[in-house]
Amino acid sequence: MVGSEPALLDYRTPRDMNASAKAEDVLGHSTYIKPLEPLLKGKQVISSTMGKEVDRAQQAIDLAREHHVAIVSGGDAGVYGMASIVLEVLEHDGSDIPVEIVPGITAANAAASRLGSPLSGDFVVISLSDLLTPLEVIEARLDAVFKLGIPVVLYNPKSRGRPHNLALAVSLARKHLKPETPVGIVRNALREDETTRVTTLGEIESVMDEIDMHTAVIIGGAESRIWRRGDDVKGIITPRGYHKKYVY
Repeated sequence: MVGSEPALLDYRTPRDMNASAKAEDVLGHSTYIKPLEPLLKGKQVISSTMGKEVDRAQQAIDLAREHHVAIVSGGDAGVYGMASIVLEVLEHDGSDIPVEIVPGITAANAAASRLGSPLSGDFVVISLSDLLTPLEVIEARLDAVFKLGIPVVLYNPKSRGRPHNLALAVSLARKHLKPETPVGIVRNALREDETTRVTTLGEIESVMDEIDMHTAVIIGGAESRIWRRGDDVKGIITPRGYHKKYVY
């Protein structure tokens, strides 16, 4: 199992590239397969749509009985990706097919790299998609983690089908964090059409329309601050704590 992000191939690991190149059959969502097209010449490529993850996992397992198969997932296959469903289906199937999960770059790491250092210490990642997790569970988790005062990365922040989950997350963050808490917004991280923006928890409404399913939103913690050079906003810094022990 390989990740298809980042889309810019020079960010990908040699192991990831080799696994994709050696596969005879490649399966995945069409969005995630597209960045790999230069590596897929001469292979059987089977693309499918969202919601077909179980079928995709079963088909990959069936093909893997006789072929070298790569199943492509967004970011890191083990983080909100295809790894769990493939392993669950394989477990239920009872087959002894060898599996390798090749680590990739998940959206939290990709987005953080474009914002400076917003995730230098403890942080939490939460998906706002309620397709597999009830909204009340997501709400309870958000309330609990914002109370901790550590940065929170929001995956799947907003879609046409659920435009209000992000507003809920922001309202819960405001219960526990100051209005000047920095918020980083990275759309299409490490892609050619990448965009980044830094705002605050108090002003995020002005950029809500820029946020969609291709966006990672990083809400800073109690110690996070906006990183500036002169009057220019460069990103976000969450201090690791060295300033408490050393003079620099």
